[in-house]
Amino acid sequence: MKVLIINGSPRTRSNTQLALDEMIKVFEAEGVEVEEYAVGRDVIRGCVSCGGCAKLGKCVFNDDAVNELAPKFEAADGLVIASPVYYASANASLIALLDRLFYSSHFDKTMKVGASVVCARRGGLSATFDELNKYFTISGMPVASSAYWNQIHGAAPGEAAQDEEGLHTMRTLARNMTFLMKSIALGKEKYGMPEKEQKPFTNFIR
Repeated sequence: MKVLIINGSPRTRSNTQLALDEMIKVFEAEGVEVEEYAVGRDVIRGCVSCGGCAKLGKCVFNDDAVNELAPKFEAADGLVIASPVYYASANASLIALLDRLFYSSHFDKTMKVGASVVCARRGGLSATFDELNKYFTISGMPVASSAYWNQIHGAAPGEAAQDEEGLHTMRTLARNMTFLMKSIALGKEKYGMPEKEQKPFTNFIR
């Protein structure tokens, strides 16, 4: 099993990283390989809906982040997306990356397990949690759950270590995600993948 983690925090020793470290300890104990990328300080332009990726098979903008992460995402069994909360939303660099990564990578993401992790001093966590989960649910990716919404609280660096329930949530999330990935792998062996049908594309006026 392999998990790719994308950390949207711009700080090196952030509370978001502390939450992820709690997950990583569980993944490693369960024998899951982890690869982590921090993108919160990167200057990442947003998608311009040019459609060029349909021809190239990758994003037309050759910054390091998106096209470098696409094959790693394809090889992973699960994806963790983590972000601090800014104005009840995720880090803008992270969202720019995710828009382009999910749209420009055309491999089948069905049954890769997704989990989002959010961190804030106080509020905006649920809105950001919902925002990140939408990348999974449009892509046929099962969403791993925990004993609470996947959030942790902290303001000053390291303060989230005092959020015992938040840390418990992270450990439970990692265990549940590992179980789900392993179960899906066994299901693929026995039953194969779900049948796919041609997707119709419509709008609200036809």
